[in-house]
Amino acid sequence: MADVLFYHLTESTLEEALPGLLERSVDRGWRAVVQTGTEERRDALDQHLWTFRDDSFLAHATDREAYPGEQPILLTTGDGNPNEARIRFLVDGAMPPELSGYERAVFLFDGHDAAQVEAARVHWKTMKDAGHAVTYWQQSSDRRWERKA
Repeated sequence: MADVLFYHLTESTLEEALPGLLERSVDRGWRAVVQTGTEERRDALDQHLWTFRDDSFLAHATDREAYPGEQPILLTTGDGNPNEARIRFLVDGAMPPELSGYERAVFLFDGHDAAQVEAARVHWKTMKDAGHAVTYWQQSSDRRWERKA
């Protein structure tokens, strides 16, 4: 069973929070896959990860490009795992695939979007009922993650 983490964004945007989480995953030696709800969001994150900081970028590709299996970070709208990622990030209401092949899954959701909050509640129940170890993290006013459940 995977460890499933729910990250409730209250102080920053997905674009602000995701790169740091991806950096930590890659630093652990993990490959990551980021599943978005739409192709437009996938493509926007693709551009963002090359330019999110002046002194850094995250090596990655999208599922539209050649050799997805060789990528440390793969952005997709699909439910496959061609880069054999150990961690899967689900954003913007992406529907999770079977997660048993992952060490960790992370749902990132915007606390200012009622539909995303409700979807996260549904996913929490589904993941818990499936036997995954679930934890809930919320941002504090200083943008640090605090475990709430």
